[in-house]
Amino acid sequence: MPHASLPRKSTHIDMTAMCDVAFLLLTFFMLATKFKPPEPVVVSTPKSISDIPVPHGDIVFLLTVDPKGRIYVAVDDRPTRKSIIEMVNAEKNLQLTPQEMDVFNADGSEGIPFSQLKAYLDAAPDQQKMDEVNAPGIPADTAVLAPNNELAEWIKAARTTNSKIRICIKADGAASYPSVQKIIKTLEGYKIFKFNLITDLKGIPPGTAAYEDAHRLDVKK
Repeated sequence: MPHASLPRKSTHIDMTAMCDVAFLLLTFFMLATKFKPPEPVVVSTPKSISDIPVPHGDIVFLLTVDPKGRIYVAVDDRPTRKSIIEMVNAEKNLQLTPQEMDVFNADGSEGIPFSQLKAYLDAAPDQQKMDEVNAPGIPADTAVLAPNNELAEWIKAARTTNSKIRICIKADGAASYPSVQKIIKTLEGYKIFKFNLITDLKGIPPGTAAYEDAHRLDVKK
């Protein structure tokens, strides 16, 4: 019995719906993405063989030390940053207005002493950029209770606001050790012994114990 032959038709896939979805997703990410504010100083961190990353999703309290030894503070979470400035404003009687605290909340990092903070937050954006470049940095000391240790106030506010906040130190390779030591001693004064040092990753030198350990792990894999 003869078979009925079916007419052959070329395959056609309508891509219109997929293109619409792609453009909708692109538009969503363009509108919803929050760009990281530019840092006021450029820091070249020293190199290290440690490849332990800062856990993703943690709220980070970043302490930056530039080549001149100036200290900047930054928080990557806006609600936490808002709570910190509200506590610092109340503790130090800075008399910041809600508008000035909103400016702080939208900023990336601060290296302004308490005595200049109100004037800085009240300045025009162009003036703020100049002030950031010429900022003296957050005053610090090796004694946590020293009157001039304003860094201690920022750390206390950060830890009070969120006890699980992760503290990271990002110091320039050319920064002097006493500047970094002030941060570490202040953390020790609050019994904070767990923090991260941000460095650039480099290859493990051959012949070292770390190289042998890494090579042994690779062989096991």
